[in-house]
Amino acid sequence: MLERYGHGGDLWTAEEAFGLSRDEFLDFSSNMNPLGPPPAMKGIWMDAWRDVVKYPDPAVRELRRKLAQKYEIEMESILVGNGAAELIDLTARVLKPSVTGLARPSFSEYEEAIHKTGGRIYNIPLRSSHQFELQQQDVEAAISAVDLFFLGHPNNPTGRLLPRHVVDSLLVSGRSCVLDEAFMDFVPNEQEHSLLKLASTSRKLIVIRSMTKFYSIPGIRLGFMVAHPDLIREIRQQQVQWSVNYLAQRIGTAVLEDEEFELASRHWLQDEKAWLSEQLQQLGLDVVPTDVNFVLFSFPPALGLTVKQAQKHMGQMGILIRDASLFEGLNEEYCRVAIRLREDNERLIEGLRQTVAALAQNRGRTHG
Repeated sequence: MLERYGHGGDLWTAEEAFGLSRDEFLDFSSNMNPLGPPPAMKGIWMDAWRDVVKYPDPAVRELRRKLAQKYEIEMESILVGNGAAELIDLTARVLKPSVTGLARPSFSEYEEAIHKTGGRIYNIPLRSSHQFELQQQDVEAAISAVDLFFLGHPNNPTGRLLPRHVVDSLLVSGRSCVLDEAFMDFVPNEQEHSLLKLASTSRKLIVIRSMTKFYSIPGIRLGFMVAHPDLIREIRQQQVQWSVNYLAQRIGTAVLEDEEFELASRHWLQDEKAWLSEQLQQLGLDVVPTDVNFVLFSFPPALGLTVKQAQKHMGQMGILIRDASLFEGLNEEYCRVAIRLREDNERLIEGLRQTVAALAQNRGRTHG
């Protein structure tokens, strides 16, 4: 199984499975910005290596200051971490919810973090009949059963934002709410959808952001969370000292200043998202509308094709796709792919076309 460790982007497992070197794969299983990393990275590698002999700033002051300026919030409301994964885990350990409402399907690390604290899960369904958009009646049904909501905004793997009226229901529910905005940077007019500012003063709302996806620096591990200063202090006390290393702090500060990179990334995504979604539909696949840089789709039952079959066939061609059936709430027909540059996306479409044709031909021989 390519997702041996619960996520995409595992080129080491792909190398073992398909006999190609890691550099030979075109990876659509990991949702990184193909325009990154930003150019500022090169200068940091050339210049900052001498300073690794020094301890990093334990309070991450320069990066927190930049984040506060960018999002117009107070520094005391910001905690920087070793990727969003660390912050998800810290939040669960501090809040220790008895019952947590999770949308299904959603990012598996929410459930893993809750289980580590001994908490239980309340499943909130995302239905294909509603194109996996969270419904207000399902949130209202969960309110009396949970003491915490933990939701993706936008959600992974569906790529859907929470509707504003659903967000409003959460905010007045009286329940604590954690929103994972790891992919919010990719959303057009993100300031209209993000809850960062509200979280900075609220005692019931926490927002977690990743910096690895948009700036394409997953090997660095960098993310931040925004909450009321009292809660930030409480969570900070549980964080491992020196969690955010010197290079991560320098890189995070530098990429936030690159407005040209931000504009180029959003322009690229606007064009490619529409193109790739249309091409997938032309192959006869059922495509879920997306607000971000990846697409969830399914193979119609008439094709008789499972995602595991497709993943194996395409992996042999050096193209990696995400088996979305591993997300609770999705079946073996579902696949998730990142949106990349046009040349790469064309190769994906051709690979899927060949895969559908080859497996249909094999099925014909079997039945013949």
